[in-house]
Amino acid sequence: MDEKKFLAEQFEANRPRLRAVAYRMLGSTAEVDDAVQEAWLRLGRTDTAAVDNLGGWLTTVVARICLDMLRSRKSRREEPIGPHVPEPVTENPSERETEMADSVGAALLVVLETLAPAERLAFVLHDMFAVPFQEIAPIVGRTPAAARQLASRARRRVQGAPPAPDADLGRQRGIVEAFLAASRNGDFEALLAVLAPDVVVRADQAAQRLGSLPVIRGAAAVAESFKGRAQAARPALVDGGIGVAVIFGGALRVVLRVTISGDRIAAIDATADAAAIETLDVEVLDRT
Repeated sequence: MDEKKFLAEQFEANRPRLRAVAYRMLGSTAEVDDAVQEAWLRLGRTDTAAVDNLGGWLTTVVARICLDMLRSRKSRREEPIGPHVPEPVTENPSERETEMADSVGAALLVVLETLAPAERLAFVLHDMFAVPFQEIAPIVGRTPAAARQLASRARRRVQGAPPAPDADLGRQRGIVEAFLAASRNGDFEALLAVLAPDVVVRADQAAQRLGSLPVIRGAAAVAESFKGRAQAARPALVDGGIGVAVIFGGALRVVLRVTISGDRIAAIDATADAAAIETLDVEVLDRT
């Protein structure tokens, strides 16, 4: 069979699932069509010879497209204050529009609109489409454990549980505050006490231009790197998870996403690119 014809048939076979993923992510039938069409265009530009699971690959592509669309909504200055209102089906809905609306429900879509983009993606893909966290993690730029936390927070909100205060989040905040205090004081031993032995720090290119190394591995190396720093750093929530906001000159300059395992910091991801920071939901935590 001609390869293009084969891919077209496979895409059509997967189209209902792709539309279902996109609708739960976006809540807009018009945007669903845009997302699915973009997935088709990307398929045409991709060498699929190395793709073992085309359906899974397409789901991942649509999820990435939807995540970008959600973040674009968030960053547009002309967007009205308040959550995006899910688009109802048209006055004379098609059968597929009716099926999508009935399968999700307006009430659930409204709740999904309150989630941060990364939380929504993790919840939709895992809880609604059984995508493993190992596959979700690279889409949102997190570890599988962090992706699991995103879905868990989203699940509690969908089920009506208040997202905060959270006992585990409070514990993690305490670890981050201890880390920042040790950093400011230049206390090497105190830094070691809150760092996992195999801790990894990764920095984007913008953070590297500010003096960070691309990757730092091991508690001793990380402690030495942070010793005497963090003067402008504050604990923060980053997309609902614990992190650090670095503010100087009256502006948010660097965001650290912190992964905690047990009672120690296992990973730190530093983002200084202004466009990337704009897509993050960052809430600086008040000092107590």
